[in-house]
Amino acid sequence: LKNHERELYFFQLRIGFAGFAVLAAFTLLFARFVHLQVVQHDAYASKAEDNRISIVPIAPNRGLILDRNGVVLARNYSAYTLEIFPAKVRDLERTIQDLSEVVEVQAKDRSRFRKLHAEIRNAESLPIRTRLTDEEVARFAANRYRFPGVEIKARLFRQYPYGDLAAHVVGYIGRINTRDQEKLAELEVEANYRGTDYIGKSGLEASYQQELHGTTGFEQVEIDAAGRGIRTLARTQLCALCRALATGLAGRCRSVDAQAARQPADPVVGGLDRRCARTRSAALRCRGAQWRSQCVAGA
Repeated sequence: LKNHERELYFFQLRIGFAGFAVLAAFTLLFARFVHLQVVQHDAYASKAEDNRISIVPIAPNRGLILDRNGVVLARNYSAYTLEIFPAKVRDLERTIQDLSEVVEVQAKDRSRFRKLHAEIRNAESLPIRTRLTDEEVARFAANRYRFPGVEIKARLFRQYPYGDLAAHVVGYIGRINTRDQEKLAELEVEANYRGTDYIGKSGLEASYQQELHGTTGFEQVEIDAAGRGIRTLARTQLCALCRALATGLAGRCRSVDAQAARQPADPVVGGLDRRCARTRSAALRCRGAQWRSQCVAGA
């Protein structure tokens, strides 16, 4: 015979255990919710903000080099470059091959890219093509969705209007290599070169590298799920103050001129010929009217 009272007791017992388990589960969920939303709020809010906002370095415009008469000896011009972000690309060779169907990529471009990729450690981006035409920029923009990790950047390139005239004084710039990175790390200025691709290698370009380079700025960019910029939220960009540099150059040139006046035939002191004489007092000026008056005052 069935014992209804006994069955009812066990049924109520099972209901009680089930209710307790449900209550305990909801208590744990609520405790976890409080932990995430209250205790860990700042940490997760920061992570979410980092996923939405990217801090991008802004390389400063390299300073111009002028002579005492204001003639430009070294200046910048802008051009578009096609750059690959190695950390965001799974298959570099496949990506380059697909890019060659949209934008002309020659064998020398491929070999230069491989060399840079092997030489420069921790490179954020590397150029696969430089000085793109407007038509090539438009073609890539139309196919941009096919190439995650590939972007078009506007870069400044160095130009010397007088070619090799006084090249031994003005010098030249080159791409930053591993040796340059080690030197910047020793000087503890590596952080100021984020986003910078070129550095002075000889002449005035190397001797006054820090003054010509200036200070790197930063901008906060809102990005989408693919890591592409949507809009700029904030921007901080600084210009180098070149008053001290202009003064030092003027003093140095006056010293050279004085020595050359005493020993006009000395090939060491008077090493510049008449065509290059004006470069002896080469002065550095910053771009922009707001700094120009200070640079002139310093000279």
